[in-house]
Amino acid sequence: MPPVSELGTLGGFLHASRARLTPSDVGLGDHRPRRVPGLRREEIAMLAGVSASYYTRLEQGQALNASAQVIDALSRALRLSDAEREHLHLLASAAHRRPAPVEPALETVDAGLAELLDTVGDAPAMVFGRRRDILAWNAAGHALLAGHLDPRAVEVPATRPNATELVFLDPHTRELYLDWQEKALASVGHLRILAAQFPDDARLLALIGQLAVESAEFASLWAANTIRPSQSAVYRMRHPVVGRLTVTQQLLTSVQAPGQTLVICSAPKGTSSAAALRLLSQP
Repeated sequence: MPPVSELGTLGGFLHASRARLTPSDVGLGDHRPRRVPGLRREEIAMLAGVSASYYTRLEQGQALNASAQVIDALSRALRLSDAEREHLHLLASAAHRRPAPVEPALETVDAGLAELLDTVGDAPAMVFGRRRDILAWNAAGHALLAGHLDPRAVEVPATRPNATELVFLDPHTRELYLDWQEKALASVGHLRILAAQFPDDARLLALIGQLAVESAEFASLWAANTIRPSQSAVYRMRHPVVGRLTVTQQLLTSVQAPGQTLVICSAPKGTSSAAALRLLSQP
Protein backbone atom coordinates (compact mmCIF):
# COMPACT_ATOMS: atom_id res chain seq x y z
CA MET A 1 0.00 0.00 0.00
CA PRO A 2 1.33 3.48 -0.81
CA PRO A 3 1.81 5.93 2.05
CA VAL A 4 -1.32 7.61 3.41
CA SER A 5 -0.19 10.93 1.91
CA GLU A 6 -0.37 9.38 -1.58
CA LEU A 7 -3.91 8.04 -1.30
CA GLY A 8 -6.24 9.92 -3.62
CA THR A 9 -3.36 10.98 -5.90
CA LEU A 10 -2.31 9.90 -9.38
CA GLY A 11 0.49 7.79 -7.91
CA GLY A 12 -1.76 6.11 -5.38
CA PHE A 13 -4.31 5.18 -8.03
CA LEU A 14 -1.65 3.83 -10.40
CA HIS A 15 -0.13 1.75 -7.59
CA ALA A 16 -3.48 0.28 -6.54
CA SER A 17 -4.52 -0.43 -10.13
CA ARG A 18 -1.38 -2.39 -11.01
CA ALA A 19 -1.58 -4.25 -7.68
CA ARG A 20 -4.95 -5.67 -8.77
CA LEU A 21 -3.55 -7.21 -11.98
CA THR A 22 -1.77 -10.51 -12.49
CA PRO A 23 0.62 -11.37 -15.35
CA SER A 24 -2.03 -13.64 -16.87
CA ASP A 25 -4.49 -10.72 -16.90
CA VAL A 26 -2.31 -8.93 -19.43
CA GLY A 27 -0.95 -11.94 -21.30
CA LEU A 28 2.56 -11.96 -19.85
CA GLY A 29 2.45 -15.65 -18.90
CA ASP A 30 4.72 -15.30 -15.87
CA HIS A 31 3.32 -17.72 -13.27
CA ARG A 32 6.20 -17.55 -10.79
CA PRO A 33 5.27 -16.58 -7.20
CA ARG A 34 5.74 -12.89 -6.47
CA ARG A 35 6.81 -11.27 -3.25
CA VAL A 36 4.15 -8.57 -3.62
CA PRO A 37 0.84 -8.85 -5.51
CA GLY A 38 0.28 -7.28 -8.89
CA LEU A 39 2.41 -6.28 -11.85
CA ARG A 40 5.81 -4.69 -11.56
CA ARG A 41 6.34 -1.06 -12.54
CA GLU A 42 8.52 -2.01 -15.49
CA GLU A 43 5.81 -4.36 -16.78
CA ILE A 44 3.19 -1.60 -16.80
CA ALA A 45 5.70 0.74 -18.42
CA MET A 46 6.38 -1.81 -21.17
CA LEU A 47 2.66 -2.38 -21.80
CA ALA A 48 2.03 1.38 -21.96
CA GLY A 49 5.02 2.11 -24.16
CA VAL A 50 6.79 4.44 -21.73
CA SER A 51 10.14 4.13 -20.00
CA ALA A 52 10.28 2.38 -16.66
CA SER A 53 12.00 5.38 -15.08
CA TYR A 54 9.26 7.75 -16.28
CA TYR A 55 6.49 5.48 -14.99
CA THR A 56 8.28 5.23 -11.65
CA ARG A 57 8.43 9.02 -11.40
CA LEU A 58 4.70 9.20 -12.17
CA GLU A 59 3.84 6.72 -9.45
CA GLN A 60 6.12 8.48 -6.96
CA GLY A 61 4.60 11.89 -7.72
CA GLN A 62 7.82 13.26 -9.23
CA ALA A 63 6.49 13.69 -12.78
CA LEU A 64 3.50 16.01 -13.09
CA ASN A 65 3.19 16.53 -16.83
CA ALA A 66 1.67 13.31 -18.14
CA SER A 67 -0.04 13.94 -21.46
CA ALA A 68 -3.54 12.74 -22.31
CA GLN A 69 -1.98 10.20 -24.67
CA VAL A 70 0.20 8.77 -21.87
CA ILE A 71 -2.79 8.57 -19.50
CA ASP A 72 -4.80 6.73 -22.16
CA ALA A 73 -1.90 4.34 -22.74
CA LEU A 74 -1.62 3.65 -19.01
CA SER A 75 -5.40 3.13 -18.83
CA ARG A 76 -5.17 0.45 -21.51
CA ALA A 77 -2.17 -1.18 -19.86
CA LEU A 78 -3.95 -1.26 -16.50
CA ARG A 79 -7.19 -2.58 -18.05
CA LEU A 80 -9.19 0.32 -16.62
CA SER A 81 -12.90 0.79 -17.23
CA ASP A 82 -14.16 3.96 -18.92
CA ALA A 83 -15.04 5.44 -15.53
CA GLU A 84 -11.61 4.55 -14.14
CA ARG A 85 -9.89 6.06 -17.20
CA GLU A 86 -11.82 9.30 -16.73
CA HIS A 87 -10.87 9.26 -13.06
CA LEU A 88 -7.20 8.80 -13.96
CA HIS A 89 -7.38 11.83 -16.26
CA LEU A 90 -8.86 13.91 -13.42
CA LEU A 91 -6.07 12.83 -11.08
CA ALA A 92 -3.42 13.65 -13.68
CA SER A 93 -4.92 17.10 -14.19
CA ALA A 94 -4.95 17.73 -10.44
CA ALA A 95 -1.34 16.54 -10.15
CA HIS A 96 -0.31 18.96 -12.90
CA ARG A 97 -2.08 21.92 -11.25
CA ARG A 98 -1.36 20.94 -7.62
CA PRO A 99 -4.30 23.03 -6.35
CA ALA A 100 -4.06 24.43 -2.83
CA PRO A 101 -7.01 23.57 -0.56
CA VAL A 102 -9.64 26.33 -0.50
CA GLU A 103 -12.45 26.83 2.00
CA PRO A 104 -15.54 26.55 -0.22
CA ALA A 105 -18.74 28.55 0.02
CA LEU A 106 -21.66 26.91 1.83
CA GLU A 107 -23.69 24.72 -0.48
CA THR A 108 -27.32 25.49 -1.22
CA VAL A 109 -29.73 23.11 -2.90
CA ASP A 110 -29.80 23.46 -6.66
CA ALA A 111 -33.14 25.02 -7.66
CA GLY A 112 -33.87 22.32 -10.24
CA LEU A 113 -33.25 19.49 -7.79
CA ALA A 114 -35.32 21.27 -5.12
CA GLU A 115 -38.20 21.47 -7.58
CA LEU A 116 -37.89 17.77 -8.39
CA LEU A 117 -37.79 16.95 -4.68
CA ASP A 118 -41.13 18.72 -4.30
CA THR A 119 -42.70 16.81 -7.18
CA VAL A 120 -41.78 13.18 -6.38
CA GLY A 121 -44.84 12.79 -4.18
CA ASP A 122 -44.61 10.20 -1.43
CA ALA A 123 -41.45 8.57 -2.78
CA PRO A 124 -38.58 8.87 -0.27
CA ALA A 125 -36.05 11.34 -1.67
CA MET A 126 -33.15 13.55 -0.61
CA VAL A 127 -30.52 15.82 -2.14
CA PHE A 128 -26.81 15.15 -1.54
CA GLY A 129 -24.17 17.82 -1.90
CA ARG A 130 -20.74 17.42 -3.40
CA ARG A 131 -19.31 16.28 -0.06
CA ARG A 132 -22.31 13.95 0.45
CA ASP A 133 -23.86 16.34 2.96
CA ILE A 134 -27.65 15.91 2.99
CA LEU A 135 -28.89 19.29 1.79
CA ALA A 136 -32.61 18.48 1.79
CA TRP A 137 -35.05 15.61 2.16
CA ASN A 138 -38.77 15.05 2.04
CA ALA A 139 -40.67 13.52 4.94
CA ALA A 140 -40.56 10.00 3.48
CA GLY A 141 -36.84 10.24 2.73
CA HIS A 142 -36.14 11.28 6.30
CA ALA A 143 -38.36 8.49 7.66
CA LEU A 144 -36.72 5.81 5.50
CA LEU A 145 -33.04 6.67 5.83
CA ALA A 146 -32.64 8.81 8.93
CA GLY A 147 -35.76 8.75 11.05
CA HIS A 148 -33.63 8.79 14.21
CA LEU A 149 -32.31 12.27 13.30
CA ASP A 150 -34.00 15.64 13.70
CA PRO A 151 -35.88 16.30 10.43
CA ARG A 152 -34.80 19.97 10.64
CA ALA A 153 -31.09 19.07 10.77
CA VAL A 154 -30.70 19.57 7.01
CA GLU A 155 -31.86 23.19 7.26
CA VAL A 156 -28.75 24.39 9.12
CA PRO A 157 -25.32 23.90 7.48
CA ALA A 158 -23.64 23.24 10.83
CA THR A 159 -25.99 20.34 11.66
CA ARG A 160 -26.46 18.74 8.25
CA PRO A 161 -25.90 14.98 8.33
CA ASN A 162 -23.30 13.59 5.96
CA ALA A 163 -24.30 10.44 4.09
CA THR A 164 -20.84 8.86 4.18
CA GLU A 165 -20.42 9.61 7.88
CA LEU A 166 -23.77 7.94 8.53
CA VAL A 167 -22.72 4.79 6.64
CA PHE A 168 -19.50 4.37 8.60
CA LEU A 169 -20.10 6.02 11.96
CA ASP A 170 -23.84 5.76 12.65
CA PRO A 171 -25.10 2.46 14.20
CA HIS A 172 -28.66 3.02 12.89
CA THR A 173 -27.46 3.26 9.29
CA ARG A 174 -25.24 0.20 9.66
CA GLU A 175 -28.25 -1.78 10.90
CA LEU A 176 -30.49 -0.34 8.18
CA TYR A 177 -28.54 -1.84 5.27
CA LEU A 178 -28.51 -5.62 5.19
CA ASP A 179 -25.91 -5.32 2.43
CA TRP A 180 -23.87 -2.84 4.44
CA GLN A 181 -20.54 -3.83 2.84
CA GLU A 182 -21.90 -3.09 -0.63
CA LYS A 183 -23.27 0.25 0.56
CA ALA A 184 -19.91 1.06 2.13
CA LEU A 185 -18.06 0.23 -1.11
CA ALA A 186 -20.42 2.41 -3.13
CA SER A 187 -20.10 5.29 -0.67
CA VAL A 188 -16.30 5.28 -0.69
CA GLY A 189 -16.10 4.74 -4.44
CA HIS A 190 -18.32 7.74 -5.14
CA LEU A 191 -16.54 9.91 -2.57
CA ARG A 192 -13.24 9.15 -4.31
CA ILE A 193 -14.66 10.41 -7.61
CA LEU A 194 -15.83 13.59 -5.90
CA ALA A 195 -12.36 14.06 -4.40
CA ALA A 196 -10.85 13.94 -7.90
CA GLN A 197 -13.46 16.36 -9.25
CA PHE A 198 -12.92 18.85 -6.42
CA PRO A 199 -9.27 18.40 -5.35
CA ASP A 200 -9.09 21.88 -3.78
CA ASP A 201 -12.17 21.49 -1.54
CA ALA A 202 -10.74 21.85 1.97
CA ARG A 203 -13.91 20.56 3.64
CA LEU A 204 -13.98 17.46 1.47
CA LEU A 205 -10.33 16.73 2.29
CA ALA A 206 -11.06 17.25 5.98
CA LEU A 207 -14.01 14.85 5.81
CA ILE A 208 -11.88 12.14 4.20
CA GLY A 209 -9.20 12.61 6.84
CA GLN A 210 -11.74 12.46 9.64
CA LEU A 211 -13.33 9.27 8.33
CA ALA A 212 -9.94 7.61 7.82
CA VAL A 213 -9.09 8.32 11.46
CA GLU A 214 -12.45 7.37 12.97
CA SER A 215 -13.23 4.28 10.85
CA ALA A 216 -10.69 1.58 10.10
CA GLU A 217 -13.14 0.14 7.57
CA PHE A 218 -13.27 3.43 5.69
CA ALA A 219 -9.47 3.73 5.77
CA SER A 220 -9.09 0.23 4.32
CA LEU A 221 -11.61 0.83 1.52
CA TRP A 222 -10.16 4.25 0.75
CA ALA A 223 -6.67 2.76 0.46
CA ALA A 224 -7.94 0.31 -2.18
CA ASN A 225 -8.48 3.23 -4.61
CA THR A 226 -11.71 1.73 -5.96
CA ILE A 227 -14.12 4.11 -7.65
CA ARG A 228 -17.89 3.79 -8.10
CA PRO A 229 -19.71 6.22 -10.43
CA SER A 230 -23.11 7.44 -9.27
CA GLN A 231 -25.66 4.92 -10.47
CA SER A 232 -28.89 3.24 -9.49
CA ALA A 233 -28.61 0.42 -6.98
CA VAL A 234 -30.87 -2.05 -5.18
CA TYR A 235 -30.50 -2.40 -1.40
CA ARG A 236 -32.11 -4.71 1.13
CA MET A 237 -33.04 -2.94 4.34
CA ARG A 238 -34.06 -3.78 7.87
CA HIS A 239 -36.11 -0.74 8.93
CA PRO A 240 -36.94 -0.30 12.65
CA VAL A 241 -40.56 0.72 11.88
CA VAL A 242 -41.71 -1.18 8.78
CA GLY A 243 -39.35 -4.17 8.88
CA ARG A 244 -37.57 -5.69 5.91
CA LEU A 245 -37.90 -4.17 2.47
CA THR A 246 -35.98 -3.85 -0.78
CA VAL A 247 -35.66 -0.49 -2.48
CA THR A 248 -34.10 0.84 -5.66
CA GLN A 249 -32.15 4.04 -5.19
CA GLN A 250 -32.31 6.09 -8.41
CA LEU A 251 -29.86 8.98 -8.85
CA LEU A 252 -30.25 12.21 -10.79
CA THR A 253 -27.28 14.57 -11.00
CA SER A 254 -27.35 18.32 -11.49
CA VAL A 255 -25.64 20.01 -14.43
CA GLN A 256 -26.01 23.45 -12.86
CA ALA A 257 -24.55 22.38 -9.51
CA PRO A 258 -21.77 19.81 -10.17
CA GLY A 259 -21.59 17.20 -7.45
CA GLN A 260 -25.20 17.53 -6.27
CA THR A 261 -27.43 14.49 -6.61
CA LEU A 262 -31.12 13.77 -6.07
CA VAL A 263 -31.68 10.24 -4.72
CA ILE A 264 -35.19 8.76 -5.07
CA CYS A 265 -36.13 5.43 -3.48
CA SER A 266 -38.78 3.18 -4.99
CA ALA A 267 -40.10 -0.39 -4.99
CA PRO A 268 -42.12 -2.33 -7.58
CA LYS A 269 -45.86 -1.70 -7.40
CA GLY A 270 -47.81 -4.35 -5.49
CA THR A 271 -44.87 -5.62 -3.47
CA SER A 272 -44.55 -5.67 0.30
CA SER A 273 -41.68 -3.18 -0.06
CA ALA A 274 -43.97 -0.73 -1.88
CA ALA A 275 -46.51 -1.12 0.93
CA ALA A 276 -43.78 -0.42 3.50
CA LEU A 277 -42.80 2.77 1.66
CA ARG A 278 -46.43 3.89 1.66
CA LEU A 279 -46.57 3.39 5.42
CA LEU A 280 -43.48 5.51 5.89
CA SER A 281 -44.98 8.32 3.80
CA GLN A 282 -47.97 8.63 6.11
CA PRO A 283 -47.83 11.42 8.72
